[in-house]
Amino acid sequence: MSSTTLTTLLHQVPPFIPDGAEVMTATLELPPGDPGTPPHRHSGPVFGYLLEGELLFELEGEPPRVIRAGEAFWEPGGDVIHYQAANNLPAAWTRLLVVMIGAPGLPMLTLVGDDELDARRDRRARTEA
Repeated sequence: MSSTTLTTLLHQVPPFIPDGAEVMTATLELPPGDPGTPPHRHSGPVFGYLLEGELLFELEGEPPRVIRAGEAFWEPGGDVIHYQAANNLPAAWTRLLVVMIGAPGLPMLTLVGDDELDARRDRRARTEA
């Protein structure tokens, strides 16, 4: 008898998968209070799972939200800017597993410059102070 259990954490149909896609699975470890990667985008969708801690997560057009250990998330990639993926905890590590799907020949992650951020500031969700 098998005692295997399958728990669905996220079921998502991505808007696109690039032709000839490459896939990278990686872990990220953010020290306490780490701001994470500066604003960036991915050439394809990204799926993630929080192993430990809390992640402050913000995508273009969405308000920032906190993702906690045991929760899954995704982002569509392409033209969407990923503003924040910061450790939300000032005194503990945050660890996550990500699966990035990228277009062949393009980097999995591209930083977004200040000029583009300024030009697209109207696309960033407003937050209550």
